[in-house]
Amino acid sequence: MCAVRNSSEDRNHNGYITVFNPTTETYHFDPSKSKGWIGSRHVVTFMLFLGMANAYVMRTNMSVAIVAMVDHDAIAPENPEIDEECGAYNATKPPMDNGNGEFAWEADKQSLILSSFFYGYVVTQIPFGILSKKFGALWFLGVGMLINSVFAFLVPVSAHWGFGWLLACRFIQGLGEGPIVPCTHALLAKWIPPNERSRMGAFVYAGAQFGTVISMPLSGLLSDSSLRWPSVFYVFGAIGTIWSILFLLFVFEDPERHPRISDEEKHYIKKSLWGAANATSPPIPWKSIVTSLPFWAILIAHMGHNYGYETLMTELPSYMNQVLHFSLKSNGFLSALPYLAMWIFSIFISHVADWMLTSGRFSHTVVRKVINGIGQFGPGIALIAAAFTGCDRWLTVGLLTVGVGLNGGIYSGFKVNHLDISPRFAGILMAFTNCLANLAGLLAPLYAGYMVKGQPTLKQWGKVFVTAGGVYIVVATIFAIFASGDRQPWDNPDNDEKTEQTRSAENGENHTNVQVTET
Repeated sequence: MCAVRNSSEDRNHNGYITVFNPTTETYHFDPSKSKGWIGSRHVVTFMLFLGMANAYVMRTNMSVAIVAMVDHDAIAPENPEIDEECGAYNATKPPMDNGNGEFAWEADKQSLILSSFFYGYVVTQIPFGILSKKFGALWFLGVGMLINSVFAFLVPVSAHWGFGWLLACRFIQGLGEGPIVPCTHALLAKWIPPNERSRMGAFVYAGAQFGTVISMPLSGLLSDSSLRWPSVFYVFGAIGTIWSILFLLFVFEDPERHPRISDEEKHYIKKSLWGAANATSPPIPWKSIVTSLPFWAILIAHMGHNYGYETLMTELPSYMNQVLHFSLKSNGFLSALPYLAMWIFSIFISHVADWMLTSGRFSHTVVRKVINGIGQFGPGIALIAAAFTGCDRWLTVGLLTVGVGLNGGIYSGFKVNHLDISPRFAGILMAFTNCLANLAGLLAPLYAGYMVKGQPTLKQWGKVFVTAGGVYIVVATIFAIFASGDRQPWDNPDNDEKTEQTRSAENGENHTNVQVTET
């Protein structure tokens, strides 16, 4: 059947408005029925998934490698304070499999090394979000990750040059990784139709858990091998470099610029979206954004998530070691189990979310609130429950694994909600929320360290878990009340024309006044 596209049809299709300016092209197929099993958008999605996995590999590999880098005998206290609430500490247990490294870095220096990456990462969030809106996201993401990967090769040599050189190297790696989230969001907004965003978005961001699941065990194996800890950075640096080159070669900014995309898929994407991010560059409505309750709901949910997630990621091994005398690091599978659960659940729940949307029974607002509630109320309850499990090691591990697993719901909740409320400015919105969320995440280890310093007891650790669980529950409640799945009025492309006409009228009036004055 021959169909002629028009402006009215584009702007009202399924209630969405596109990322491309309407055209008057004529084509001889129904794009809503011809999506294909594997199209160019799926290749883009898969490459973004691998990029997210690579980004999290670069974040987490140092936390494992540093165990093999440090000379633990040189920094061990003469009279270590051991908590015995859950049984006496076995002083005769064999030494760590990884042995001792060559650097006598105290705990505070190790914390600086681990956090230096994130300081660089936070710095570039907002700038790259704004730049990607103006110049496109592709090259910022690809080149940034290439810099991150190349500097991974320099980690071993910088460590031998000196402590400051290592901090600088990790900081630059963080700078390079800064574009990953805002630029990924910007590309998803241009490539993924609204009814596929839950599934595709969750798949892409689930790369974070996939990367963690791969990084933790493999980093341990490499550190224990004859090549020792430097091989961790060489192997993952090589993988990241290859991905960056392939990404720049085979991924394109949007469907319009892709030379090999089928006409059918191109029209399907254009038919599903409205308001072209690549064709126009409207001014960013800062005032409307900062006064938007749905935006604040996303921001608060994001900040609370990062605080709770960083509590789990950074402090759980210490809790198991100091209180339960059960080191998760001794078993790579057990260390990765919570993140494996999160990865699997995030994929499952994303299909549930898209089914809810395509069924026509639920609005985007309802779907985002329900799925995000699972993703944040779940870990909140699990963390609070874990504070009262006492010395039951396996019950604690089980609760936290379930909690982290349910946390996967956020990828079909607030994490893709930026794309719902503002597809044209999604990258910028994500840059702001991700920047502030990472700052909130940095507070988690600081608070935990303050609470358990000198007294790593069940009671003190319980306070850490209850605080994180409470944060999850509070932010989930705020999101459930104020969030929206509807595109906001300040992202309406029609307003661009009105604004431009108003400006032109004002400029014309001013010009007339000037001419009269001169006469």
